[in-house]
Formats: sequence, C-alpha cells, structure tokens
Amino acid sequence: MLQAIHEEKTLPFKYVLGDSIYGINPEFIETVDALPGITYLVSLTKSTLCWLKRPMTITKQYRWGGETKTKTVLADTDSKPISVRDLAKNINDYFWYRRQVSEGTKGPIIYEFTRRQVVLAAAGLPEKTVWLLIRRTIGDDPQYSFFITNASRSTRLRTLVWLSGMRCAIEQCFEETKSELGMDHYEVRKFMGWHHHILTCMLAHFFLWHLKIRMGKKAPSIKLSELRILLRLLLPMRKHSLETLIEQVIWIQDKNHRAYLSHRRRRLRELILKQAK
Repeated sequence: MLQAIHEEKTLPFKYVLGDSIYGINPEFIETVDALPGITYLVSLTKSTLCWLKRPMTITKQYRWGGETKTKTVLADTDSKPISVRDLAKNINDYFWYRRQVSEGTKGPIIYEFTRRQVVLAAAGLPEKTVWLLIRRTIGDDPQYSFFITNASRSTRLRTLVWLSGMRCAIEQCFEETKSELGMDHYEVRKFMGWHHHILTCMLAHFFLWHLKIRMGKKAPSIKLSELRILLRLLLPMRKHSLETLIEQVIWIQDKNHRAYLSHRRRRLRELILKQAK
C-alpha cells in the first residue's frame, strides 16, 4: 500500500510513523526502506535485542539427513545481544538531553532523549544497523520508550524528538473528532454509510482546525463542551441578555486560564527541584 501511494504521488509524504506492531514487522520495514527519500520512525518493545557493535559471524558445515548443509553462527559465543531496556538503564545521565515535546493543558510536557546506533538481532544473529531513539520520563522511576529509524547520521536530534511525538497528535485528532464531532456515534448498516459518516467528521475537524490556524490569536479559545454548557443553561432563560452570555464565557475562560497557570507553575517548580538534586 505504501509503495502504491508513493508511486501514484496522490498523497505526498516524507515520514512514516508506527507503533510496535510495525516495528517488529520486517516486511513493513523493508518496504519503507525501499522507498527513496522516506524516513520511518517506529516503536519497539522493551525486550528487543541488539548489539552496540556488529559481532563477527562464521559459516559452519554440518550433516543432517545424509546431506551437507551450512549455517551462520556467531564467531564469539560470548557476544550475546542485550535488550534495549538494559541498554537504556546503563546509559549515563550525561548523555541524556532534556527536550520539551509540547505545551499541555497542565504545563510543558518534557522528556529526556538519547540515541545510539545499534545492530538489531534476529534469531540470535545480527540483522540491520539502525538508529535507536530512547525516551524516558523525568523522575526517580523513569519509564522508557524505544524507537528505531533509518534516518541519516546528519539528522538532528530535535527532528527525531518531533517525530516521536507526532503519533500523539494523530491520536488527539481521533479523540477530538469522537468527543466533539460525534465520530463514534453512528447507526449504519452498510460500509458506504459508515464511510460517509467518517469522511464528514474528518472534513468538519479539518475545517475547524483550518479556521483556528487562519485566525491565529483572534480565534476564541472556547471549547465545544463549554458552548454546550452555555446553551443548556442560558437558552431556557429568556430574560438573559447578550452581555450576560459574554460574561459567562469570559468567566469560564478566565477560570480555565488560572488553572493552567497554576499547573504550569507547579510543573516548572518540580523540574527545578529535580535539576537541583
């Protein structure tokens, strides 16, 4: 499918992202590698095995069933691969770089990143050389996430950090379309109706984001859920004026902004204390 899209050029793309299901799929990796100018970054499970340096291999002959056969084995049997989880835990704190991924509703979302060039293991033998991007949370008991990519050596770390957070944006689009535009509320009997409903929701979501980006700072920060509250409370009250409605909207936005500032101050204070330690 990726090869067909790339050849038709109807949907131009430069990067391919995926979760660990695609990270352990050699057919998917080979397909993306064959596309010129395309960079992939896919997740890995913590038990994935690798080497920091490619081990030597030798070819041995043996007889089985009356026939002479060959197999490839490690030249040094003590050179065993390690899991990416053990590799991450043994990296010194000096080689970790703190980066802000995005600005969340409760303040900045910050992780620590590092990368290593590793050789993946397949069936106990070295396979291909890739870049391993490791992300960990900040704290006494960090949680690790692992990604591999075919990016070139000249690719900057901030580009890989940006790519590692792009899947979160995709999931956010699905969540917003479900909760705010009713993508998960459908009653259809055929796929044609389902496709029509999904396409309509996607176009509505695209229109709202396009309008917000075009208006910039002039775009109101009121959410659809807040608008529902206003309509449910104020529409039955015939005597309320437009000024009352505007005051209610301003009060909700001011309350949300104060909560955001409070969470941001707390998050930054915790980061400063952790750095001091």
